[in-house]
Order: sequence, then C-alpha cells, then structure tokens
Amino acid sequence: MIIDDDGLRQLLADSKTIAVVGASPKPFRDSGAIAEYLSRQGYTVYPVNPKYTEISGMTCYPNVRSIPEPVDIVDVFRNPDDLDDVIDDAIVSNAKAVWLQLNVVNEPAARKAEAAGLRVVMDRCIAIEHRRLRARQ
Repeated sequence: MIIDDDGLRQLLADSKTIAVVGASPKPFRDSGAIAEYLSRQGYTVYPVNPKYTEISGMTCYPNVRSIPEPVDIVDVFRNPDDLDDVIDDAIVSNAKAVWLQLNVVNEPAARKAEAAGLRVVMDRCIAIEHRRLRARQ
C-alpha cells in the first residue's frame, strides 16, 4: 500500500489515465468535481457509472472493462462493501493502481488488488493529495 509522499508523488507523476468509478453529474457529489479537476490537470479521465452516458462532457462508461484504453489509476467513489467487482475490473483491465477515496476502506479488497500487482492508496482524496504534493515540488 502506498502511504508515503514519495510513492504518491511518483504514482501521480507516472499516471496519464484515470477511471473515476462512481462519477456523478450531481453538483453535490465530489466525484464529478474531482473528475473535472483531474481532467484540468492534464489527465485523461474516464467517468465510470452505469447510470449515465456522459458526465461533464466526458463519455461515461458502465465499468472499467469497457474503457477503450488501459487506465493507470482506478479512482473509486463507492461503498466500501461494494468493491469486489471494481477490483476485479481493475485487475482484468491491467490497471496500475487502485485509489480508494476518503472513507473507502476495505482491507480484503486492498490485499486482493495488491496480490494482483496493483498499487493501492486507501482512504485518501486524489485531488487533495495532488494539490498538496504539487505545491511541494
């Protein structure tokens, strides 16, 4: 599990594509705002939510497997008890990392992802960490 600043900084610097699982067009949901933020920072962002076809002008996919190119980070805004399919999709899709957002804590899911070779960040906001680490460079 990545917990130190150097590891987080390296993951964010090496990554180009991010799937935002649980993305929402609802303005009171952080997932849509964070997808937009990541896109403005130069990442290719793929919203993932089977309820929508588009979020903030970006094509939305029903799952990570349906994204047309490999993703580096699978950023997850889901209930911690509902991660099995997301982790399986990340593994099958050859993602490099799974980032579980604030309050998304599931140790068995994290161990499963790590056992498959994915880097894992848990219970941290990717936008907060990106801003904080970018400010220190």
